[in-house]
Amino acid sequence: MVDEKKVQQAIRLLLEGIGEDPAREGLIDTPQRVARMYSEVLAGMDDNAAQHLGRTFTATSKDMVLERDITFFSTCEHHLMPFFGKVHIAYLPDGKVTGLSKLARTVEVFARRLQMQERLTGQIADAVMEELGCRGAMVMVEAEHTCMTMRGVKKPGSSTVTVAMRGAFEKDEKLQNQFYQMLRH
Repeated sequence: MVDEKKVQQAIRLLLEGIGEDPAREGLIDTPQRVARMYSEVLAGMDDNAAQHLGRTFTATSKDMVLERDITFFSTCEHHLMPFFGKVHIAYLPDGKVTGLSKLARTVEVFARRLQMQERLTGQIADAVMEELGCRGAMVMVEAEHTCMTMRGVKKPGSSTVTVAMRGAFEKDEKLQNQFYQMLRH
């Protein structure tokens, strides 16, 4: 849980540190607004993927399930700047499936934390494997990092792609290719 009082104190110090006057008309309520914003964008710190993926349905199909283009926003733990993009999740059921919205909620659990894209990708794949007891999971995350596009090298529009494979996907190139083909359609 975000300690909004501490965040407000920190933002006042930040404003002073960059040469601003926290008492200036446009900045008076900024510490409170920033504290509320962090409570919202970091809400995943207190959330658990099992809560969402625990709702399952019996399924006889063992064919791949793919939910693609799940949009997300996260916060880079290195610069406290946003990164955002799309997540694609595939899994191979083993007797049960989950509601499609539960995959999107799982993305939110992990995206709404201070994060690294590589960790985010693996956390989603691990949660799907653990909570669904599936035969395999594959997750791809495509994201633009504002810490790279707005500052530093300043390359807007560039994206970073990470992939995590678990279970049957790790060794089966045919399954991996099927995943990539399904993303193109």
